[in-house]
Amino acid sequence: MFSKFIIVLALMSPLFAADVTVHEWGTFTSVASELGSPLSWSPLTAPSDLPCFVERLRAQCIKCGPGIVRMETPVLYFYSPQPATVSVQVDFPQGLITEWYPKAAGVLPVNQTYGTGGRIDWGQVEIGAAGVGEFPDDGTQSHYYAARATDSAALRVNGQQEKLLFYRGVAVEGVFVEAQWTRDGKLQLRRAGLHTIPFALLFENRAGKTGYRVIRDLRTPVALDSPELTADVSEVHEQLAAALIAAGLYEKEAAAMIETWRDSWFEEGMRVFYLVPRAAVDAMLPLKITPAPSATARVFVGRVEVLSPYLRQIIETALADNDTATLAKCGRFLDPYLAMMRGVNISPAVKSFLNQARLRAAQANGAPCKAEPFTVPTGLPLP
Repeated sequence: MFSKFIIVLALMSPLFAADVTVHEWGTFTSVASELGSPLSWSPLTAPSDLPCFVERLRAQCIKCGPGIVRMETPVLYFYSPQPATVSVQVDFPQGLITEWYPKAAGVLPVNQTYGTGGRIDWGQVEIGAAGVGEFPDDGTQSHYYAARATDSAALRVNGQQEKLLFYRGVAVEGVFVEAQWTRDGKLQLRRAGLHTIPFALLFENRAGKTGYRVIRDLRTPVALDSPELTADVSEVHEQLAAALIAAGLYEKEAAAMIETWRDSWFEEGMRVFYLVPRAAVDAMLPLKITPAPSATARVFVGRVEVLSPYLRQIIETALADNDTATLAKCGRFLDPYLAMMRGVNISPAVKSFLNQARLRAAQANGAPCKAEPFTVPTGLPLP
């Protein structure tokens, strides 16, 4: 009799959500040190603005402190031919969830400045619920909205409506490719870990001139010359889009990801993009959806910022000339670049510029949408 009762419960509570498909994309951003390993760094400027309706971890300027990886804009899309309800939870054992939308049923830790052990639980997510379709808009030009340009189902979560589940965080690990300059002026790329890297792309933008090199199935270290600056950036878009689609994203999802990061991914400088192996994503960000969807794709792009010899010379010249306008073009990566440029002289004028930039970043990260009292964190480093 008891066994029959268990069978009935199993039939009433399906283990799989029939015909529900889930797709996710996101970015892990890091900075390569002189040895190629990831550098612990603090962003000199605030990240791209998020709409004011986005929820934030209750902590004072959590992103002003050093970290290895900035986990930027993962989004979860849901597809279903009929209304369905699932529960969704993401764990982040080596990091913290710092921003999210819609409202979550629970976020751990509740209030912390730095650390690990992050988790977000949205509770019940209604997929394609009747009457859903009015999504929030604060009237800004935030890149957040670009992620909505897909065919995914509308969602209702804890009384709020959206086309996706959004979250963001910081972590102490999550870098799977290292980049190091060799003595003969080549950039060596090597995998960091056991997983083969299916796709990597070295990109450089010098004063609007761009170039790239593609590497596939990175298993052993490969040494690359700097790209020839003869490519149109649209070619890079096409290469990345093709790689994202091959990894499992739909065409509109890949386009939405590239559009979201268009300004940042292809700005002045040199960086490596690579596809994070699915097994590494699952280990770093365990995703639990109940009932389990019939299909799930998780496509994450690793981004490694590289201080090129060309950019190093530009920074050295700007420091010598007190040219803060040129230094400002390095954006949030200027502080980690300066940390690698030992022995350079930094004038009082440049120190003042750096401290003001750090203060603005701290204020923007600490209270981006509300006029709340804010105390500058202690320990903001001078170069």
